[in-house]
Amino acid sequence: MVYEQIAHNRRLSIVICILFAAVVLLLGWVLGEVWGFPWIGLAIALGISLGSVYAAYYNSDQIVLRMSHARPLQKAEHPHLFHTVEGLAIAAGIPKPRCYVIGDSAPNAFAPGRDPEHGVVCVTTGLLDKMNRLELEGVVAHELSHIKNYDTRLQCLVVVLVGTTVLLSDWILRSMFYGRGRRRSRSGGGQAMAVLLVAGLVLALLAPLVAQLLRLAVSRRREYLADASAALMTRYPDGLADALEKLAADTEPLEAANKATAHLYIVSPLKSGLGSRLFSTHPPIEERVRRLRAM
Repeated sequence: MVYEQIAHNRRLSIVICILFAAVVLLLGWVLGEVWGFPWIGLAIALGISLGSVYAAYYNSDQIVLRMSHARPLQKAEHPHLFHTVEGLAIAAGIPKPRCYVIGDSAPNAFAPGRDPEHGVVCVTTGLLDKMNRLELEGVVAHELSHIKNYDTRLQCLVVVLVGTTVLLSDWILRSMFYGRGRRRSRSGGGQAMAVLLVAGLVLALLAPLVAQLLRLAVSRRREYLADASAALMTRYPDGLADALEKLAADTEPLEAANKATAHLYIVSPLKSGLGSRLFSTHPPIEERVRRLRAM
């Protein structure tokens, strides 16, 4: 059951990332057609994507930690956390991540870092105060699973692709409204070019929404995968299930969280509202608990 869920989520995540890349390249081609230089649009799309990925790849962990007001945790402060991280890292077969803490009474945790060699486990003081040993093990195992499965790297890629999609869509719309597309239409292509421009307009309008929904789908799939991997690591799914139920029941807001970092946490730190399930970065906690209890 656990191995099947891990394999299924990995396959689906790869498919979604391929769809992302295809949308970005298609938008780049449409932009080039609107400008009158088809291959330039593709080159711009690739250049922006690769440049953004490179910058985010090497700096994303420190940026997120600073945004979250996290500080390095000393072993003398919470030795049980260090022992838990060290033991589970050995079980997972990865280097021991650095430990950071956020001074906030709301329980939560996340794991930035581009690969297992640069992994970080960051928890709130509220999590350390409110979880028992088995629940803390489940949460730490979940975060180590994100590190082991390269989830942060995947999320970095997806966020960059979403940003590129929005940027290219905006350029296409601006180019059409400011006349570049019309000049291209007069220079050749006639009716075929008009059809292309209409198709490009529809794509530019819908692509940001579709890209955002795909990003959320990737994020939700990675949470299911991390839950399954954590259960495999600890051999005790109920520990994480109990922790998730306790996190869901806690109503304290996490002051350090915002929309840019919310998808990294084990449960969403943001208030849910109308349509929250469709636009949530996390799957429903009840469903996550149900799957863990069934393992």
